[in-house]
Amino acid sequence: MRRTALLLAVLAPLALAADAPRAELVLRNGVIHTLDAKRPRATAVAIAGSRILAVGNEADVKGYVGPTTRVVDLAGATVIPGFTESHGHLMALGESRLSEDLTGTRSWPEIVAKLAVAAAAAKKGEWVLGRGWHESKWSEAPVPVVRGFQTHDALSAATPDNPVVLERADGHAVIVNAKVMELMSIDRDSRAPAGGEIIRDANGLPTGVLVDNAMDLVHAPPRSDAERERALDLALQECLRKGVTSFHDAGASSDDMALFKSYAQAHKLGPRLYVMVAGYDLLRRLDRPEVGLGDGFLTIRAVKLMADGAMGSRGAALLEPYDDDPKNSGFFTTPPETILAAARYGLEYGFQVNVHAIGDRANRMVLDQFERAFKEYPGVKDPRFRIEHAQILDAKEIPRFAKLGVFASMQGIHCTSDRPWAASRIGMARVKEGLYVWRKLFASGATIINGTDVPVEDVDPIKNFYASVTRRPESGEPAEGFDPDQRMTRREALNSYTLAAARGAFEEHERGSIEPGKLADLTVLTQDILSVPDSQLLKTQVLHTIVDGRIRYSKP
Repeated sequence: MRRTALLLAVLAPLALAADAPRAELVLRNGVIHTLDAKRPRATAVAIAGSRILAVGNEADVKGYVGPTTRVVDLAGATVIPGFTESHGHLMALGESRLSEDLTGTRSWPEIVAKLAVAAAAAKKGEWVLGRGWHESKWSEAPVPVVRGFQTHDALSAATPDNPVVLERADGHAVIVNAKVMELMSIDRDSRAPAGGEIIRDANGLPTGVLVDNAMDLVHAPPRSDAERERALDLALQECLRKGVTSFHDAGASSDDMALFKSYAQAHKLGPRLYVMVAGYDLLRRLDRPEVGLGDGFLTIRAVKLMADGAMGSRGAALLEPYDDDPKNSGFFTTPPETILAAARYGLEYGFQVNVHAIGDRANRMVLDQFERAFKEYPGVKDPRFRIEHAQILDAKEIPRFAKLGVFASMQGIHCTSDRPWAASRIGMARVKEGLYVWRKLFASGATIINGTDVPVEDVDPIKNFYASVTRRPESGEPAEGFDPDQRMTRREALNSYTLAAARGAFEEHERGSIEPGKLADLTVLTQDILSVPDSQLLKTQVLHTIVDGRIRYSKP
């Protein structure tokens, strides 16, 4: 395959011989941003099989057109390298489409009313699941409230016969009703596991809110094989509709990996999957990475660990306490020695180690463990370990990303989602010093790759791109309160979603730019996201999603 790619790269600029390869697909009359420094702009691209055959103008590709070539007139549409979702949760995306969607709900009473209807439609005793509540975005505060969270009482009264589990938008907390607490024996005497917390009222009774590792106290019945396949199908289809050609899955279980492999073998994957296994215990069952399964659609060569919780649910590990919870500085959900052990294992066996770290204390800890492991394995070059999120950074840690070669895997849309309430959590000084400081990281030489953390946020790259380059909410409100000096440029944001993202998976030689010989993974957009005004960006739509040289989605 590599030899064929090199041959195509040599053939492209030469005069075409009579027996020159013919394209199966040609895109012409477009605005093509290649991210190839040698030829950053083009108007046409020819594709043969899964590879890019030629890039240039009309004359450059004309000779590759044969009687069976499909020629698509772009009529001025824009082509970019396919978007890579650098940090998302594929099965959780699909399963969220099978649960009660609480995204956008504006109050606790609204949620309770919604779940009352869902429980009434379910069989008695049937578990009812929901996802997406976010108390900081509600138009009215819940009553009663304990440490910023609602309590289970109204939910339990509305759903007495069904266990109900509702996951917070960030995935780092749930609220459960009394039926769940009864079934799981969660009461006054229950203890939270290390790295988790049971929120309690003034009398010591559980409020129903379980944070981080305390969520493990709840065991809902597993979904059936048919439900899991349906969830995966829904997730893959949604990614393709939104122009995503590659997906970095941040924490797959052994069951997830088995399902992914079966789909890869059956050629049923749409976007390519780059998989991080969930946790050190699962990593230790693997003795080598698996690269390019299913004709290049599935790679398993990384691990995802959790260093701390989230800022919203106050589980992110901070150097100083939360401003709105002054007795709490968050906590490590995985001990430092386990992070170090995983780093050593990754360096020994060729696995990338990617660690979720939100708080400044967690980011410092992870960088410390990485640095120690790198010193112990000086012969391993360019391991490309990653910190996932890197949201709150102490100023001293910012230069360490570039110094250690650690990638900052960040989510542009988290900034505009969280920024309105972040100062109430951590204070304005910490916000200014290190919250989503993209420009400071770029200035230090760090590599930033971009994603949405779906289903925490919409997997839509256009919304995320808009957030990255404007630091404004979708409403378009003035950016002054969102630290506009930390915005990405348009090209930086596109690079973070394409070529840099490919580097984050060791795949920059295969994809991430539009060059002869590379994989034909492309996204076609209705307008040029590098030039349209900010106010027009969110109007951009996906016309076509091309993966492996095939059009997998076209706008109706």
